[in-house]
Parts: sequence; C-alpha cells; structure tokens
Amino acid sequence: MGRTSDARDKILEAAKVLIEQRGYSALGVAEICAAAGVPKGSFYYFFPSKQALALAVIDEHWAAQRAQWVEVLRTERDPLQRLRDLFEATEDVQRKGQQRAGVVVGCLFGNLALELSNQAEEIRKRLQEIFEAQIDLIEEVVVDAKAHHLADLSVDSREAARSIVAQLEGRVLLAKLLNDPDQLDTLWTNALNLLQVRGRSRSTAPTA
Repeated sequence: MGRTSDARDKILEAAKVLIEQRGYSALGVAEICAAAGVPKGSFYYFFPSKQALALAVIDEHWAAQRAQWVEVLRTERDPLQRLRDLFEATEDVQRKGQQRAGVVVGCLFGNLALELSNQAEEIRKRLQEIFEAQIDLIEEVVVDAKAHHLADLSVDSREAARSIVAQLEGRVLLAKLLNDPDQLDTLWTNALNLLQVRGRSRSTAPTA
C-alpha cells in the first residue's frame, strides 16, 4: 500500500515541487499521488487533508531553511558579512531553482502567503510564525552589528530586521516575476542603507 516513511517523503517532495511550479489551489490529491508514485490511499494514511499536507510541506521546508539561516547567521564573522552571506545564499537557491525548473520558483512561503493568506487561516498563522522567526534571526545580527559600531545606534533593531526580511521577500518575488535572479543584487546596498552604515564599500564584501 506504500504506507511507509518512504511514501510520506515522496508525497511531501512531490507536493513541494508542484506547489512551487503551479501553486496550491490548482493541485488535486490524485495529481500529487501520481507525481509521488504512490496510491491515493497512502495520501490519506499520512495526511487527513490537502491543507494538512501543505502545513507539513511548510514545516519541512522551514526546518531546512532555518538550518541554513542559522549556519550562515550565527558564525563569528563580521555581522554585516553574515547578512551578505545570507543574501548570496538566497540568490544561489534561486539560481539553482531556475536551473532545475527552467524558471525562478521564488519563495515557497511568500508564494503561499500571497495565494492563501485570505483563504486558509491555519496556513496564514503558520507562515506568520515563520516570518517572525526569520525576523528574530536577522535581529540578532543587527543587534550584533550595532554592538560592534558597524550599524548606527539609532537604528531600531526589530524594525530594521523586519524591513530586511520584507525586502528579501519582495526581491525574490520580483526575481520570480521577471525570471531574473539578478534582481537580488540590490539586497546588500539596501541593507547597508537601512542600517545607516557609513564608510563601507557598496561593491565589495566587508572583511570577515
């Protein structure tokens, strides 16, 4: 019957790819199962509904993304370099997605927020929690940058972090719309402006 952990993983991976390519609303359970190569009964063995599957996809994607963000942002490197490393890692993800799918796929969380925020309250709340967690991670770096006098002390750390996450999402959305990962190139300069950084090169990375 395919009722194994392998079947669950196949369903999650197939759903993630299909959601990235086509969105959530247009997908049916039969299509997801066909892409996963598992019988339809296996789907309902693991997931009581399509929304439950979407939440599982979100949680699994966030676990992987959070691990990457923590690896990049919680190092001993210059705080500003850590931010730039995150921007470069994000651009790399979008370029690899473009190579794999033929188009820039954008951010799974941003895509779902645009599509479902007014339709599925449970999904909206989970996405809100994830964006707040992203802001938490960025805020740590902003606070560190201020402590090392790399960012202006007058900067509101929480609002700056929120703006950086919003800018990141917006630029990824634009990259998807234009099918152009180069749209992410401005993240670095804009972040320096947000943090009121002085005397730092706009074209080269800070010293680690």
